[in-house]
Amino acid sequence: MKRILLSLLCMLTFAAPAAAAPLAIFYMTNDPGSVRSFLQHSSQIGLLVPTWYQVDENGLVTGAPNELVLDKARAEKLPVMPIVALMNKLSFHLLATSPVAQTQMNDALIRECKLHGYTGFQFDFENIDWTDRDALSALVRASAEALHHAGFQLTIATVPNAPGYPGSGGFAKWIYTDWRGAYDLAAIGKAVDMVCLMTYDQQTRWTTPGPVAGWQWTLDNLNYALKYVPASKLALGIPVYGYHWYTAAPLLNKETRQYQPEPGADYISAPDALLLAEEFGAKIQWDPQDHSAWYYFYRDQMREWVFFTDLRTFKDRYNLAAQDKLAGFCSWVLGQEDPAIWTFLPAHG
Repeated sequence: MKRILLSLLCMLTFAAPAAAAPLAIFYMTNDPGSVRSFLQHSSQIGLLVPTWYQVDENGLVTGAPNELVLDKARAEKLPVMPIVALMNKLSFHLLATSPVAQTQMNDALIRECKLHGYTGFQFDFENIDWTDRDALSALVRASAEALHHAGFQLTIATVPNAPGYPGSGGFAKWIYTDWRGAYDLAAIGKAVDMVCLMTYDQQTRWTTPGPVAGWQWTLDNLNYALKYVPASKLALGIPVYGYHWYTAAPLLNKETRQYQPEPGADYISAPDALLLAEEFGAKIQWDPQDHSAWYYFYRDQMREWVFFTDLRTFKDRYNLAAQDKLAGFCSWVLGQEDPAIWTFLPAHG
């Protein structure tokens, strides 16, 4: 018996340390439900990324922190890295082609970091023309140099863009030229401290029903990103919301006076998706191919679909981030999540 106990003790002493859990990065809006979720679960969040700031074409940064949130984060020594957002093609082009405007922006970001104790900022620049690809890379590089010189970090949220070129259909062309094509992951990855890959919104209000982030689509985009960005600088996007598709009332064309089809879809939180299923007696199903929760039900004799992130959907993507030894995962957005995920996520160190 002594020999067995000694062997067990040796195994425990010399066992390889457990792999570090992926950094839990959560986005937070100013919505009261989002703030409330942060206050309740801050001990399980590793990096908070609030949507507090915007920038315009002149480099004017506007926004301010939520002091209640900041006080909570300081008390728990939780790093805060706000978003600075811009989602307009023309405004971005003007910013990216003006060194003066970029200096104005970078000076303001550094000022806010010093004033409020942020670890840095995250760029959320979307809806960019693919022809501004090099301009985006140059802007990111210049801003990273400025923030690094001041002792702060720069991260960026990028739209997933595998395979790196448009497909054959009209939607594939549009999603590339207007959303995916502007991100040169190799150039961006060299400049920033982390890339948050927004592996969500594969299906949206613009598309037919389907998972918010199908499994193969997620794998394809993750593997593509890993060709250019090291795992130690990459975070996998995990949506915690869903979409609800339904039959909407036809639209009346005011010129022709003819009705036109109007596909209907809305964003839906996980708690609302669970409540809707209960209300209509829908059976929540599991899609083994896309690793996603979904269901359908009938209302007014018409079928409606819901795809959303429940705990199982979340866990599969979390485990993928851990398996690939990524820096972390980034989830949009606090307040929309299935409450069950908090029974799974560990407390941050």
